Amino acid sequence: MADSHEFPGIWVHFIATAYGAWLPGDERGFRTRHHRQHVEGDYKNPPPRDQFADVRQRSKALLKQQPTVIGHKWRPIVGDAVRERIEELGGFVLCLSVSGQHVHVLAKLPFGRKPKTYLTLAKRHATYECKQRGWKGKLWALRGKVRAIRNRTHQRNVYHYILAHEKEGAWVWKWRR
Repeated sequence: MADSHEFPGIWVHFIATAYGAWLPGDERGFRTRHHRQHVEGDYKNPPPRDQFADVRQRSKALLKQQPTVIGHKWRPIVGDAVRERIEELGGFVLCLSVSGQHVHVLAKLPFGRKPKTYLTLAKRHATYECKQRGWKGKLWALRGKVRAIRNRTHQRNVYHYILAHEKEGAWVWKWRR
């Protein structure tokens, strides 16, 4: 892939979450879709442990399988597949990390296609590649997050945030000239 300066586009931070990794009622705090219910606290200041126990139990009961943890042997397969698909679609991947529950990608995408489409197709390709190698069950939670990079400082912060996941055992890939 050529250097990202060679084409105009938009920088984005993709966050894909493994199936069952962060459920409504989670003890670390949670957000309901479109913030339909106000939940006090977040992962830094979680709500009291018992406050949403009923929501947590219901969420766990609705799972079709145990929550997915992307094991160490699967991380490079997932990461390479995600990067490969984004680049095949014309994007430029600067860095990415794959941990047990999340994938983070910093990429520059050409104008024209919705950024969410890249994430959807990358997740689908990673699922296909894993299933070809024997993966059983669900890999991804629905949706995922796409955050536009606001400026150069934001880009640098996301870049270092993604690379820092290596200290936590994540598989990390970064572009080299």
